[in-house]
Amino acid sequence: MRNVSGGRHMVPVDVHLLAVRDGERGSEVLLSRRAGGVYASGLWHLPSGHVDGPFEDVVTALVREALEETSLVVDPADVRSAVTVHHRSPAGAARIGAFFEVRRWQGTPQVMEPEVCDGMGWFAFDELPEPMVAYCRAGLDAYRAGARMGVHFQEPGDPVAYDPAFDRLLLIPGPGHGHGSHDAGPDDEVRAFAERAVGRVRGWTDVSWAREESRVWRAHGAEGGEWYVKIHQNQRFHQREVAALRGWVPALGAAAPRLVAADAGLRAVVLTTVGGLPLHGAVHPPEQQRRIFHRIGQLVAAIHTSAPPRPGDATLPLGKLERHLNEARPHLGFGDEEFIRATARRAVALPIPHQVVPTHGDFQLRNLRWDATTDTLYVIDFERSEEGLAVRDFVRLSDAWHGRPDLLEAVMDGYGRSFTPEEEARLTVLSVLDAVSGISYGVSHGDPELVERGRRTLARLRAVQHP
Repeated sequence: MRNVSGGRHMVPVDVHLLAVRDGERGSEVLLSRRAGGVYASGLWHLPSGHVDGPFEDVVTALVREALEETSLVVDPADVRSAVTVHHRSPAGAARIGAFFEVRRWQGTPQVMEPEVCDGMGWFAFDELPEPMVAYCRAGLDAYRAGARMGVHFQEPGDPVAYDPAFDRLLLIPGPGHGHGSHDAGPDDEVRAFAERAVGRVRGWTDVSWAREESRVWRAHGAEGGEWYVKIHQNQRFHQREVAALRGWVPALGAAAPRLVAADAGLRAVVLTTVGGLPLHGAVHPPEQQRRIFHRIGQLVAAIHTSAPPRPGDATLPLGKLERHLNEARPHLGFGDEEFIRATARRAVALPIPHQVVPTHGDFQLRNLRWDATTDTLYVIDFERSEEGLAVRDFVRLSDAWHGRPDLLEAVMDGYGRSFTPEEEARLTVLSVLDAVSGISYGVSHGDPELVERGRRTLARLRAVQHP
């Protein structure tokens, strides 16, 4: 393709380093501030540079620029393609920017070229500094939206610094857009539903769990703001979560997301976001662990007292045991089935409570988020919420304090009381039933994590019964 002057159109190629690490406020990216007589002096930007010529490929250029600007030593094998942006500046010059994600390196970042850079630091993606080069911000926004390519053509008179009022980023959909692909965001109906609720969405980030039925995206508003858009796997889960969010969840205040919009036909909800990082898999010092578990106890108490107890059926759910046991049997250990049946027989003799309270139903570390900077605990995911026995919410949490009596004590202290003997017995029964159903579900859905969790729970409970 030739331009109107008869010459071949050529543009420079930039490489941009997305050095990403996990921080206390979530994922953080390394940024540097331009200084001196360079373009966009005083604005924050990713460490970046030009490909030097036809002899240098983009990965080699990125590794070189990382070392020259930040002192970080990057192995080319650790470079990951993130997004490509076709950019035009307000002055009319165009270029191609190749953004690369790197999560491993050697060394500590530092300013290596003080004549053109006077600052460098790590910033949470939700707390990017200002002012920032609009071109750089376009690349970051496209990366966070999960896009592979974006066009960022600024108009004459647009500011060089990022300004939401002059957001020119256009994301180019990849294969699968509009056909349920997670990478492309939700389908067109769900997109339209979300935008009716919160306004134009400039990008989507897939934050689903690594399970087939999990469909959750983070929606990035064109004028700022972020929300979660979730599609429930069935109508029952949709109804439960919406009922909880409209009913007792607001009593938790800032500790839980708020419902923005719901559509029963799409089985979709739009929720406000919450802060913090998941407690599942997180490592904290013992003293901080005890403080977190004390807060967990307080949060469970807040859930159970968010509405007055009322008369209701609190019969232990033994009806599906045989079906689950049949599917789980090949994966049980020696003596497990006998233990399960003995536990079920003892459950029949337990007195039946006649009061129920609001329960989360899936209260586990995966659905709890902790923000260390604000000392705040958040709870998410209410699709299994229903009225029931208060002890129900300790079933999946009990694995977390196994072998740590100090954590159990912290939870009970936060909760305001210890379990009664009857609650202890019901907790054992519910834990056994949950383990068997988890193994059954994991087998039928190809989820080895659930199978192993169920086997581990049975081994733990048997050890307590027969030390």
